[in-house]
Amino acid sequence: MAWREILAMLVWTGAGAILLFVLMWIDSLFTRYKDLTEMKKGNVAVTTRFVMKLFAQGYILSQSIATSNDLWEALLVSVVSFIILFILEFVVERLLKTFTGLDLDEGTQQGMVAYALLAGSFHVVGALILGACL
Repeated sequence: MAWREILAMLVWTGAGAILLFVLMWIDSLFTRYKDLTEMKKGNVAVTTRFVMKLFAQGYILSQSIATSNDLWEALLVSVVSFIILFILEFVVERLLKTFTGLDLDEGTQQGMVAYALLAGSFHVVGALILGACL
């Protein structure tokens, strides 16, 4: 492997890591609780949901990088996918709350792992679908 390829891999990895951090930070701004505070308290439900969200965003990012020859295009596709996933999450969670009374944010904050798994699974499934579209 040439030095140029190694440098490119480091740049793409660094840019992806920065974008992933920014996207997870933006996501945390729209969560009714503070992810890191809850994780520090040992809230397994919040940690479970966070890890599933992180996996979903990482998967989308990996797919956009794998299918693109241009770093900026890959990052833009990841941002657009994040927005789509965010909107889908909002709609599905509102529908669940309206029609079933399940408040996934509240249940997750209260430590209900089942709520966290359900909420996190929406992210993972959405990421798999979006990844297939790239």
